[in-house]
Amino acid sequence: MKKFWLGATALVAISIAAPASAADLGRPYTKAAPMMAAMYDWSGFYIGANGGWGSSHDSRTNITTSTFLGSYDATGAVAGGQIGYRWQTGAWVFGLEAQGDWADLHGTTQNLGNVTNHLRSTLDAFGLFTGQVGYAWNNALLYVKGGAAVTDRRYEFIANATGALDASQGYETRWSPTVGVGLEYGFAPNWSAAVEYDHIFEGHHDMTFITPAGLLAGRGSTYNSGGDTDLVTARINYRFGGPAIARY
Repeated sequence: MKKFWLGATALVAISIAAPASAADLGRPYTKAAPMMAAMYDWSGFYIGANGGWGSSHDSRTNITTSTFLGSYDATGAVAGGQIGYRWQTGAWVFGLEAQGDWADLHGTTQNLGNVTNHLRSTLDAFGLFTGQVGYAWNNALLYVKGGAAVTDRRYEFIANATGALDASQGYETRWSPTVGVGLEYGFAPNWSAAVEYDHIFEGHHDMTFITPAGLLAGRGSTYNSGGDTDLVTARINYRFGGPAIARY
């Protein structure tokens, strides 16, 4: 009798467990949802600061006498700010930017046409107004830029004996083409840092020099002067907008 009741109990347990197992076998398998990766978003307005180094070439010739006077580079520091807007489609990033910098690029060389003075040029300020096209690898952005530049330069003859202005000087605010390339890295949700190189195609051009009151005339009135400018700057930007967008 004892064996009978043990067998019956086992049979009931198997009968209860079998439908539950069959139900488990018929349940569809659901794959876990994939994790979402954050993609850095370069779109939005941004404002920033920059600082670095520049070199502006000068090669001066007296047109009246066809005399080459000297060639040299005016070098020094630059610092300023930039403001712009970018929009991103896929990995491509497009933008517009305006940049304005104070500059202290200056250089001198002996006047080959006159032993009593030397040539000096100074670039005091510049602005860049450019469009950008870039390609992003998440929070790393490589971009090229191009547009127009405005420079403020001064050309002078300086007396060797006194170091003062000798006889004539020329001022010029000039618009020129410019191109550049940069590499930018987003190190925080809305912050990025970049290194950028820019070239301004100022070229050589004729300039009219004036003689300030109280100085002797006679150094000539028209010269061919100037040259291109190269800039290397480090930049930091703050972008207004969301830090990232989700993608699968």
